[in-house]
Amino acid sequence: MEQISVSPVFVGRSSETDLLAAALRRAEAGEPQTVLIGGEAGVGKTRLVEEFLGSAAAAGALSTLGGCLEIGAEGLPYAPLAAALRRLHRLLGRELEQAAAGMEGHLARLLPGFGEADGEPNDEFGRARLFEHTARLFERLSVERTLVLAVEDLHWSDRSTRELLAYLIRTLHGSRVLIVTTYRSDDLHRRHPLRPFLAELDRLRTVQRLELDRFGQGEVAAQLAGILGTGAPDRALVDRIHRRSEGNPFFVEELATAYQQGCPAGMTDSLRDILLVRVEALPDETQQVIRFAAEGGSCVEHELLAAVLDEGEEPLIEALRTAVGANILRPDPDGEGYCFRHALVREAVSDDLLPGERHRINRRFAAVLEADPSLVGCDARPARLANYWYHAHDPARALPAALEAAREARRRNAFAEQLKMLERALELWDEVSEEVLEHTLRPYDWAETYPPCACDPGTHDASCDRLRVVDVLAEGVVAARRSGERERGLSLAKRGIKLVDEQENPTRAAWFRMQRARMLGHLDRPGGSDELAYAHRLVADLGPSAVQAEVLALDAAHAMLRRPTRAHLAIAERAAGIARQVGASSVEAHARMTLGSLLADFEEPADGLAQLTEAVAQARSLGVPDLLCRGLNNLASLLNMVGRAEDAAAAAREGLEAAGSTGLLGNTGAILTGNWAEALIALGRLEEAGALLDGWAEDPSRDSHHEFLGRLRGELALLADDLPATEAAYAQTRAAGRNQQPQHVLPTLRIGIALAARQGRPLAAREDLLDLLAAGTNPGQEALLLPLLVQAAAAEADARGLPATEPGREQVLARIAAAVAQYRPRVELQIGWARLLDGELARAQGADTAAHWAAAVDALRATGLAHPLAYALLRSAERELADGRRDAAAELLREAHALAGRRGDRHLEREAALLAERAALPLTAGRPRRATAPTAEGSSQRPPVLEALGLTPRERDVLRLLALGRTNRQIAEELYISPKTASVHVSNILAKLEVTGRGEAAALAHRWRLFPDPAPVAGER
Repeated sequence: MEQISVSPVFVGRSSETDLLAAALRRAEAGEPQTVLIGGEAGVGKTRLVEEFLGSAAAAGALSTLGGCLEIGAEGLPYAPLAAALRRLHRLLGRELEQAAAGMEGHLARLLPGFGEADGEPNDEFGRARLFEHTARLFERLSVERTLVLAVEDLHWSDRSTRELLAYLIRTLHGSRVLIVTTYRSDDLHRRHPLRPFLAELDRLRTVQRLELDRFGQGEVAAQLAGILGTGAPDRALVDRIHRRSEGNPFFVEELATAYQQGCPAGMTDSLRDILLVRVEALPDETQQVIRFAAEGGSCVEHELLAAVLDEGEEPLIEALRTAVGANILRPDPDGEGYCFRHALVREAVSDDLLPGERHRINRRFAAVLEADPSLVGCDARPARLANYWYHAHDPARALPAALEAAREARRRNAFAEQLKMLERALELWDEVSEEVLEHTLRPYDWAETYPPCACDPGTHDASCDRLRVVDVLAEGVVAARRSGERERGLSLAKRGIKLVDEQENPTRAAWFRMQRARMLGHLDRPGGSDELAYAHRLVADLGPSAVQAEVLALDAAHAMLRRPTRAHLAIAERAAGIARQVGASSVEAHARMTLGSLLADFEEPADGLAQLTEAVAQARSLGVPDLLCRGLNNLASLLNMVGRAEDAAAAAREGLEAAGSTGLLGNTGAILTGNWAEALIALGRLEEAGALLDGWAEDPSRDSHHEFLGRLRGELALLADDLPATEAAYAQTRAAGRNQQPQHVLPTLRIGIALAARQGRPLAAREDLLDLLAAGTNPGQEALLLPLLVQAAAAEADARGLPATEPGREQVLARIAAAVAQYRPRVELQIGWARLLDGELARAQGADTAAHWAAAVDALRATGLAHPLAYALLRSAERELADGRRDAAAELLREAHALAGRRGDRHLEREAALLAERAALPLTAGRPRRATAPTAEGSSQRPPVLEALGLTPRERDVLRLLALGRTNRQIAEELYISPKTASVHVSNILAKLEVTGRGEAAALAHRWRLFPDPAPVAGER
């Protein structure tokens, strides 16, 4: 299989491309421009120039390219200009020779193809004439078109080339010339001759400097997608390559190649050679300092490095100055030390060390740091010491250091780092002696309700305080869950279950079973309920304990998200009571959060909100970050469901900020982001919602809520009336099919029904609804189910009259009515949706009245939300118009149009505008429009819609048959026209109606009752 190491897709660089395009436009206007592009090696300067030259050529510009050659400190004289002229000669041939007429003798010094060089002496006058003639040549070539001259690798340029370029930049006045140069900024040491050249050009008005940055993670993902030929590369692979490459595009390509080739070291030999060649060119003393610095860490303190090397201050300073001058190291901007210019250089240097050499250097670092801990900041010291002892291959020192580093990481809420150190401890456990395990390890740290002591009451002794491997597993399980590493947490919990004898310690066994259930739930995998039931059996007959309370609380929480019953409300209350009895405050708050949500489902939403708010306050006072995040997430979700979007946004925002500041983004960041975005959508702040979703790069392999975010992207696309994007988001969300929680399934299905209806597929919308009703719904789901039923009833109403939808319509409407009869709307938003459903069911039977829609409008005004009030207003306006009350309809229509626009609902806004156009009603108060004269089809109260849409008489005939489900061939036969002519008419109709397909056009015709009478069309037999 062919392997592509260079991305076939040009990634990012939009702002840089825009800058170059703007410079080209100014050059085309006769204002010569120069753009100096800098950046480190491999950052993509050449690719940017190549892409720009291609686009410039496509726009009609004449482009040429030359590169400086690396020959000693100074390059070959005029090499890039000579190469550029050779390219022009191959491209233009005779035209270039004509432009050089009269100047061939001097220009032959650049390009021998011009003939023999003249016999003038090679003095400053001859040089001046060469410069002048070169400028005149470019002026002549740019008379008819813009000339783009690109010069690459200016850091290798000779002095003559730089001076000629400076002359051209200063003297090409009024010419249509753009000069683009590139140089490696990381090669410019303090005495590099290019530095004063760039400084001199910076003062010129027509010169711009452009520094290319490294890629962000999203751009690396796009680059990898192109290289690997996949739509969405694995998130873990993207993370790893982005971290190692630090966003350098060339390194990304090389690491992708290594991945494709299965290189065990993750780095190709060619990349390693490229990285090491500059190091190996340095003096031996400097190379030794670089080798030690590579093992010191990503950044190493000067004092620590000096103590480890112990070779005197002056030699160290000189070696460091050389390494910094060669751009291998750079001073740490945040401290008194040094960092590698690029992490991969450090990795290559470290990999190049001999095993014994690496062990010795790390042992030296560890010994020096233990002797003088002040050499490293207290926050970084435990992890640094653990790493030094680990790479020194000294398990007896590395194990205690790793455990200590894990404890310190937890205290700083660095749960990913804590997990890493705990897994390292587990790796080292069997490599140390029993004496080390008994006397040098710290005691058990913390793992929520995990019971570290397995002894009976009254038998506690010193051995109970000894840290055992099962305790480390427990700490690791909690760290994995908090850092979002659910797979690793699942594996650690499984190991814990195997190690614990449930007969001797059922409480500890139940704890591990409960954690396993949690991980399975987070990953949307089956088996969580079985694990919880097992844990419940283990503790059911024991006395009250924190573990027993947490098992019950988790059981209720697990059911709350799926199919809760009133029995689970009682379980949550019991869990809170037991937790309060044993003093497990965190478990109590956890149970009360679940209790609040269940109260909102089965009792009164106000009671549930009060309970949940109090539980959040309790979690805030306890200072338990993951508990607080869970509470704020549940609170935001409930507030969204009862229509309090502003409060929901505030709660979700607080939760996301808390997660970000405590290292919990990997655990709860995705769902908090979704709840915040959902509130913003309800408030009509669509740009903010879109930016929030774009800023969250979820990992489908780890996040159980990526489908939630995908559904919200579909919601935004639907509001923008972008049906292809809606369809893509909906298909992706449904295809994943992991998250079967009603809070995600029902809104996703609502989007699917709306999409099918807008695309003119009412039977598909009906099928989705019937599948849902056949599966059954849960109590307490009014907030989720009512909007879906309204959408389904509206689809049936819009399709009324379509022959294909008539069979089974009455049964479907009866099923909808029966489904809603189980529920009791209890807040203004739910009551408003219920009144809307009454109106849509009546409209689907042709029996809706103004009273139906007025009831919905009145109920929804109390919510203060634009949606679904704007929809109710539109339906009310339609009814008032049909009843002949034009003034009332105009007022309703204006408000619906304004609310839809403010919310960003482009579809509803367009529907309101089209209705106003059909009815000749103004959308601006005080500007009445002239009513259309009565027609045979109705009075002036109902203007001719078809004329308002701009359809010709023949197009109206075609649309009527299209609405009856006829094919192009059938339309042609009935109207005595050719199928090709029928196809042209259909295309024109779709464009005028602003729809995307035949089905959508037919649905629109029926919805607007464009053909209420069954009279035959012209030409019908």
